[in-house]
Amino acid sequence: MQKPIYRRIVLKISGEALAGERGFGINQDTLNSIADQIKEIHDLGVEIAIVVGGGNIWRGRNSDQMDRATADYMGMLATVINALALQDALENRDVQTRVQTAIEMKEIAEPYIRRRAIRHLEKGRVVIFAAGTGNPFFSTDTTAALRAAEIEAEVILLAKKVDGVYDSDPVKNPNAQKFESLEYIDVLNRGLGVMDSTATSLCMDNKTPIIVFGINEPGNIKKVIFGENIGTFVKGG
Repeated sequence: MQKPIYRRIVLKISGEALAGERGFGINQDTLNSIADQIKEIHDLGVEIAIVVGGGNIWRGRNSDQMDRATADYMGMLATVINALALQDALENRDVQTRVQTAIEMKEIAEPYIRRRAIRHLEKGRVVIFAAGTGNPFFSTDTTAALRAAEIEAEVILLAKKVDGVYDSDPVKNPNAQKFESLEYIDVLNRGLGVMDSTATSLCMDNKTPIIVFGINEPGNIKKVIFGENIGTFVKGG
């Protein structure tokens, strides 16, 4: 029987992916589909940590009339809403889940503690990291890169609405070309929309590979886990 090629992963799910076709809020059908895919790989023995975005509820950097730090803190709270929704969907599928937040809110989640997170993973629990890094001016992409390094994840799976990295916006340009693989430095030099520069640099420093793929196609997470060539693979030279 074929075995997964990754033992421990960080799955980064954007807020936009949770919104589905609606573009805002949480689409229950999309949430259920993502939870089904996560359960599928969890049942294979993969240790799964998840970082969720909050752009489907609030995107701090788009607020030009609000103090940036305040807007970013609001965005962190939005990620907690998404994390709790995802936790509920997973536990409805009998997948033990823990939410850990970088901003303490003990009534609904654990505080982020690295050793505790690793222990949860070793016990087969899915860990959802919410509230970003707990600091303004840092994206959830940076959170994914940081947490991946901290828990020694083998790869970051960047689940998006688009099916990879393109040389231009495929929504606006039907002739946009998709990359099968890239190096970190190419992403930085060309300003490609994989992760922000801080997150990409952190992955480059820690040699953490990134796979960018489309989350809307059922079974894609499992395909990536088994090493199928979908999406775009970002690594060092």
